[in-house]
Amino acid sequence: MSIGAVLLIVALGLAIVFGLMGVINLAHGELMMLGAYTTYVVQNGAGAMGEGASEFYIFAALPLAFLVAALTGLVLERGVIRHLYGRPLETLLATWGVSLILRQFIRSVSWSLVIGLVIFCVLFYGGRWILQRQYNWEQLRRLANPVVLMLSGAIAIVIGIVINQSGNTTLSRPWFSARNVDVTAPSWLRGGVSVSGPFASQLYWAIGVGVLTFFVLWILGYLIFIRSERTITESLDNERVVLISSGLISGIVALLTLFTDYVPRPEWFSSGTAVQFPYARLFIIALTIICLIGVYWFLNGTAWGLRIRSVTQNRKMSACLGIPTERVDALTFALGSGLAGIAGCAVTLLGSVGPNLGGNYIVDAFMVVVLGGVGKLAGSIVAALVIGIVTYLIGSGTIALLLTPITALQPVTDFFTFFATTSMAKVMVFALIIAFLQWKPAGMFPQKGRSVEV
Repeated sequence: MSIGAVLLIVALGLAIVFGLMGVINLAHGELMMLGAYTTYVVQNGAGAMGEGASEFYIFAALPLAFLVAALTGLVLERGVIRHLYGRPLETLLATWGVSLILRQFIRSVSWSLVIGLVIFCVLFYGGRWILQRQYNWEQLRRLANPVVLMLSGAIAIVIGIVINQSGNTTLSRPWFSARNVDVTAPSWLRGGVSVSGPFASQLYWAIGVGVLTFFVLWILGYLIFIRSERTITESLDNERVVLISSGLISGIVALLTLFTDYVPRPEWFSSGTAVQFPYARLFIIALTIICLIGVYWFLNGTAWGLRIRSVTQNRKMSACLGIPTERVDALTFALGSGLAGIAGCAVTLLGSVGPNLGGNYIVDAFMVVVLGGVGKLAGSIVAALVIGIVTYLIGSGTIALLLTPITALQPVTDFFTFFATTSMAKVMVFALIIAFLQWKPAGMFPQKGRSVEV
């Protein structure tokens, strides 16, 4: 569940950006990495302030990780992506290049590099400002831009080399290098609750019954109402009604199964292992719920959220109505990037982080967006939970373990035993997603837009 929760936060940003602008941002994982390293820096700073501050550093790290990733995303959108709209291949290559740059930046960032970047920005933008005031900028733009860029870059590089050759290790030593760094969770997030014995088996059975009930109800609702477009209620669309109803009914069935044996557990079903509830993972799930509520409120309850939804459905019509689509693009990209930063902060509670952190989640996050449906919040929620839970059940060997007592299903047990590793479980999950997309290419919740184009 916690892995699915992290995937959901990452995929939320991707779904918003991809749904609005059609941009496949391969640097999204590196924005997540920036959030993780921001958390590492905040933890070290809090540790230097005393033990009391280090107990609550996570509450300072979350907004700072959001801001760092959001500002980086805003610069990326204003400086690179806005020049490549409508050119998906160039956008793909550009964001991939940015991901490599950010990854190498984390490996080699030092005071000398920061000083060089500041000098470059001052010279480049200052030079442009002076030329714009003193001369006819429109006539000089094509020549002045590359000249100022090369001169500013050359001066910054020379100053950086001089600093590195000065022998001052404080200025030239990398802050992080290529090694992974560990972020220690606060003491109140360590440990957890363990459930064992018959109740653990009953809990596993109740969760399985609830998940199965949800998917059966959702498939039936899709076939009966969503696909046929029959109107259930005037206030909500069919997709939300089916999703909410399936979730409520499956939750009730799971609770009844857990406490009253509503769906009797067969004798062969025995998990044999205790159920662990680490506090850190419960915190991640709670954080994900808060992010979901916040994003839903922003998109549905604020003026800018309504503008984002309008541009997502029809960009040209929104522009005709006076909506500043460029500012909407910038805000949306910053919001999606900030969510990636929050996901990076959450990941630090699960283990060490390194420059290659983003690559471990970006493919799964794209699968969540594609499976759930581009631009659909409900689809991202369901898809993230499905991918996270199914990957865990297959990769941990839980399914193979549960099927072992049934001798008639030995071939099926051997099949799931073969895939009982994390890497092989991902292969199987991706194969299932590909098969599902052959049936529904637009995902579980396809985007419905309005168009005035003939």
